Amino acid sequence: MTGFHRQPAQWGAGIGGASAVLAAVGVGVLAAQARMARRTIGRLHQVPPYQDGRFGPTTGTSIRLAVLGDSAAAGLGAEAAADTVAGVLVRGVLTATGRPVLMTNHAVVGARSADLERQVTRALSQRPHVAVIIVGANDVTNLVTTRVAVGHLRDQMRRLREAGCAVVVGTCPDLGTIRPVGPPLRNLARRNSRALAAAQRRAARTAGATAVDIHTLLGPEFVANAESFFAPDRFHPSGLGYRRIGLAILPAVLDALGVRPDLARRAITAAPTPS
Repeated sequence: MTGFHRQPAQWGAGIGGASAVLAAVGVGVLAAQARMARRTIGRLHQVPPYQDGRFGPTTGTSIRLAVLGDSAAAGLGAEAAADTVAGVLVRGVLTATGRPVLMTNHAVVGARSADLERQVTRALSQRPHVAVIIVGANDVTNLVTTRVAVGHLRDQMRRLREAGCAVVVGTCPDLGTIRPVGPPLRNLARRNSRALAAAQRRAARTAGATAVDIHTLLGPEFVANAESFFAPDRFHPSGLGYRRIGLAILPAVLDALGVRPDLARRAITAAPTPS
């Protein structure tokens, strides 16, 4: 009878050992793929063309906007500030309101959700009317858990809302659309980035913010137009890609400012569109 009592334990040990081996192999494959993807993607040796400053009429009360987050918020990959998300928002709000716009861009290349605390502290010194946050991709690529990443985002959205600032969140893009990343790493990136985006949407609703689901709105378009919508590194958007993201976020910003629907439509028409 002693032998029969031991057998399940031995089977369990055998299965556990096999699972550990398979897990180790899987991690090795993912690590190798990550190294290959980094070599394929390469680096963009440029500084983001930040859209920052006061724009429009020289007199009148400014509408204060702030952009926070990572390289997508900064505009890394765009050739001109006008082709960044912030650039589209500036022109759209100018067109819709006729009022001067003060844009402050606090985004940092490589930033994760944990870095939002410092950015929000700087942004609040300008008392923005609307803050746009685009963050999450670096949390996914650095294996930050969804719970931890969203916790940081939730805390900073709460700070902004308590200060009277409207918040618009551009959710984490689907990293499974990045061409240099193949399966199974692509599958993991897609799963984790979509999970983070879903959690960001829920957190935004709870915080009284507005979430713009970038992947749902633009994912298929980015896949279909990858050659023109991505920068040469094939990871960051190009100027055209950023313009599309800006156009997707602009209606939520105008709504937060209480802009009438007809003026919102006019602003979206006036904002840059793909050729």
